[in-house]
Amino acid sequence: MIVGEQKPISEIKEIIAPYKKILILGCGTCVKTCFAGGEDEVAVLASALRLACKKDGKEIEIEEFTVERQCEDEFIREGAPAISRNEGVLSLACGAGVQALARRFVKIPILPGVNTTFIGVLEKQGVFTEECSGCGDCMLAIFGGICPFTRCAKKLLNGPCGGSQNGKCEVNPETDCAWQLIIERLKILGQMDNLRAYVPPKNWQTGLSGGPRKLVREDHII
Repeated sequence: MIVGEQKPISEIKEIIAPYKKILILGCGTCVKTCFAGGEDEVAVLASALRLACKKDGKEIEIEEFTVERQCEDEFIREGAPAISRNEGVLSLACGAGVQALARRFVKIPILPGVNTTFIGVLEKQGVFTEECSGCGDCMLAIFGGICPFTRCAKKLLNGPCGGSQNGKCEVNPETDCAWQLIIERLKILGQMDNLRAYVPPKNWQTGLSGGPRKLVREDHII
């Protein structure tokens, strides 16, 4: 899932300062899971902003609404009436959601209330870890389902460096060495021969180096 964290309220106050009617629009999927932009976070932020603006002597109307996903038109339409009756929208979605709204509502400022951080997983309650870089050239089958490009601080593709100790990363001793995890996983799977395979340099053309990417599924286009 996409992991993000809500911007500091001081920064959010600056972003919404030019507006007297603002909609805080939540997103009920990824950012809800990481406690950054779901319905509960919308309510808490709205309350905090009302109090902060009252303390500063600023008059502001704040409306609250949450849709299932801000990155799909089907769900964006549900929020259209609320969006249209406000001067601006403070989106608590990821960057994709913010841009999807901006594309649809060209005359209304769409303001980001969340910093999108990475693609990750819920490791345990309240702890999220980055495990995918969205590189477009996935080789997890070779590495036992563990991505060295994302999880190795040096992005090594052909084995560990000489600096890891006791299964921990040289760069950050609090982080597990990705290659130690890969080796242990391949042992369990009986796939240690994978380590003998030479992995060529990364194909960066499938990543962001060529500009924004697009996936077209002809079989789903209506």
